[in-house]
Amino acid sequence: MLKRVFVAPDPGRLRLRSAVRSVLGIGLAVTVCGAAGHSLVAAVIGGLAALLALFTVTDATVRGQLVTTALLPAVGFPVLAAAAVLHDHPVTRDTVFLAVVGAGVYARRWGPRGHALGVFAFMTFFAAQFLHTEPGRLPELYAAVTLALLASSTVRFGLWCYERRLPPAAVPAPPGGRGLARTTTRQAIQATAGATFALVAGQLLSDQRWYWAVGATWWIFVNTTSRGETLVRGFRRALGTVLGIALGLVVAVPLHGAVVPTVALLAVSVFGIFYTAAVSYTWMMLAVTLLAGLLYGLLGVLDPALLALRLAETGVGALGATLAVLCVLPVTTHATTDAWIQRALRCVHLCTAEAAARLAGSETADPAPHVAALEPLLSRVRLSLAPLVHPLSPLRARKARARRVLALLDDCAREVRGLAAVAADPEASHDARLTAACRRVEAAVEALTTPQLPGDAAAATVSVAHPPEAEPALMHLHGLERALAELSAPLRSSPRSPLVDA
Repeated sequence: MLKRVFVAPDPGRLRLRSAVRSVLGIGLAVTVCGAAGHSLVAAVIGGLAALLALFTVTDATVRGQLVTTALLPAVGFPVLAAAAVLHDHPVTRDTVFLAVVGAGVYARRWGPRGHALGVFAFMTFFAAQFLHTEPGRLPELYAAVTLALLASSTVRFGLWCYERRLPPAAVPAPPGGRGLARTTTRQAIQATAGATFALVAGQLLSDQRWYWAVGATWWIFVNTTSRGETLVRGFRRALGTVLGIALGLVVAVPLHGAVVPTVALLAVSVFGIFYTAAVSYTWMMLAVTLLAGLLYGLLGVLDPALLALRLAETGVGALGATLAVLCVLPVTTHATTDAWIQRALRCVHLCTAEAAARLAGSETADPAPHVAALEPLLSRVRLSLAPLVHPLSPLRARKARARRVLALLDDCAREVRGLAAVAADPEASHDARLTAACRRVEAAVEALTTPQLPGDAAAATVSVAHPPEAEPALMHLHGLERALAELSAPLRSSPRSPLVDA
């Protein structure tokens, strides 16, 4: 895990810049709330609003991010009001909370904006339980959230908007479908069912901190699309919580809420959340758990028993998520992985065709957008295959095949990037053999993405020629052909034994 975090590639140092900017943005938000005379509780909820805005708003364009950030209060304020008004009406409060859970997951079908608004709505209700919000405090909390969002947006969109110099990020849409065939619909039902179990079981453990269990279930469902991904995420959340609680016992409890060292460690925790989120959910949860412990220290209620209760509630939430994905409209890992692999392979073909057309002299052909779209697709493939390549997976043969698929897809991406770089060179010459090679690539992709019928294993075999490799473009195309040919074995080795069937 250490290697994954500190040795993982960080092209353009985007993770580092995002983490540093987030510390500055959240720090400014809390400072502004304090300068305005708001209470500690209001400053905490303002800081949380700033953290969520910086963490969850991931639209492809800066303008889209700005619009989504501006919409956050539109969903957050009514939810905060409902949570405050219903605080002393447990049955109605719990019903509304579960409705927010379902609606928040369902909103993911509208892409990054729906995801961000859904998370903000859920976390607003969660924070109201965390801070025991009452109706009389709503005006102050509204003002604090507004100030915090303005302050963090000033840093993100004004003082340090490095995204303006970057191409728009490609965000692959989830697989389609209607009704219960749609992943977001199934997951909304699953999340609501899991949260119901977590809410009831969590209240049996504690009538004061039960919301931790619901929060654990919610966050396990975020950014997952299959039961395998959800189970792995639940394991990682539990592991990160255990590590975070152990660190909290050593670091947070002895501080007894001392302001200066606690604030310094809060900044470190925020940095850790943003820097590790993309590469290790376990490490991110460690940082989140330490952050929560430090906040409880500031509020004067932290002790070892509270940390132990948090661990128990997290376990209940993880169990709720596990039962939901296994028993309620399960989305198999195989179905999800197959969809993402096919999309990645088709993107490889588009990249190749555009690069070949560019080398043939076309002024309108441009492989760059397809190359940019390929990496997010491969990230989704890696995420969907995570259950199989996990160290605790008992399916050794399928683990080996999954790792082979990932390695070969990475080879495809490397060859495609090299081909696009050659095509961008105005001095590159067109070789007549490029057309034949591109046709072979197209045939290989077609063979790998065409559904197989029983007994048709031989039809999926991909062959590759080995002509002399002279021109750089041809070298990349031949390397791409070889990778696609080798993909045939792990993807199509047996029609009765799919790559993953979990």
